[in-house]
Amino acid sequence: MPDFWGQAAIAAKFLLYLGILTSVGLVLCRQVFSDQLVRIDRFVRVWAVTFALLAMATSLLGFAVQGAVLMDDASGMIDPAILALLWETPPGTALLLRVLGLGALLVGTVLGGRWLWMALLGGVVAIWSFSDIGHVASENRLWFEAVLFLHLIVAAFWIGVLLPLQRLSGPGNTMSGAAILGHRFGQAASVAVPLLLLAGVVMTWRLVGSLPALLGSAYGLTLLTKIAVVTALLTLAAINKTRLVPALQRGDAKAGARLARSITVEWICIGLILLATAVFTSILQVPS
Repeated sequence: MPDFWGQAAIAAKFLLYLGILTSVGLVLCRQVFSDQLVRIDRFVRVWAVTFALLAMATSLLGFAVQGAVLMDDASGMIDPAILALLWETPPGTALLLRVLGLGALLVGTVLGGRWLWMALLGGVVAIWSFSDIGHVASENRLWFEAVLFLHLIVAAFWIGVLLPLQRLSGPGNTMSGAAILGHRFGQAASVAVPLLLLAGVVMTWRLVGSLPALLGSAYGLTLLTKIAVVTALLTLAAINKTRLVPALQRGDAKAGARLARSITVEWICIGLILLATAVFTSILQVPS
C-alpha cells in the first residue's frame, strides 16, 4: 500500500490522464466530425476547456507532489531547490510540454473557428509529453515512443466522442444526430480500435517480456486487470455499434436512453482503466 504521498501522486496522475485525454479527444472529434457536432459546438468546446483546465491544474499539482515524494514532506511541494532539481529531469520536460500544449489547446478552443487547429496541435504536444517519462522512457527508442503516442491518440479519440454522443442521444435532442455520429464513429473505430489494441499488445510484450512475468508480478497483474476492463469496454462498444446505433437509425424511441446508459458504463470502465494505468506507472516496477 503506498503512503500518503504515493496515493496523492496516483490521484494526480489519474486526473491528469482524464483531463488530457478527454480534452484532446473532444478537440479531435470536433475536427473529424465537424458536420455532426456543429449544433453542439458550444457544448463540446466548454467541456474541452473544462477538462484542459483540470489537466493544467493536475500537471502543476503532480509536479509539486513529486517534490513532496522526494522530501517525504509537504515542504517539498514548494521547496525551490527541490523543484529546480526536478525541473532538470524528464518530469520537468513533461511539465513544460503540457503547459505549452494545454495552453495552446485552451486558446484555440476558446477562440474557436479556424483556431481549433491550434487547439489540436496543442493537444498533440500534450499527448507527446507522456513519451519521455515513466517506463516508456526507459526504452529510449523513438519507435516505442511513437507506439505509445499512437495508443494515446486513439484512446483520446474514443474518449472524446462519448460526451457528444451522450448529449445527442439524451432528452431534447434528435436521435438522428446521435445515429449519424455513432455510425461515423463506428466506421472510424473499425480502423482505430485495431491500432489501439496492436499498440497495447506491443507495449505490453516489450515492457513485460514473458508470460511468467505477466502472471507473477504486481505490475503484470495490474496490467491484466486493465486488459480485462478494456475487454469489457470493447464489448460495450460492440453492442453500441451492432445494436443501439442501428436502432437509432430506425427511429427506435428507447434506443437513445439505452445508448446514454451504455455510455455511462463506458465512462466507469474508462475510469478504472485510467486508475490502473496511474497505479502501475506510479508505484509498480516493470518486472525484469
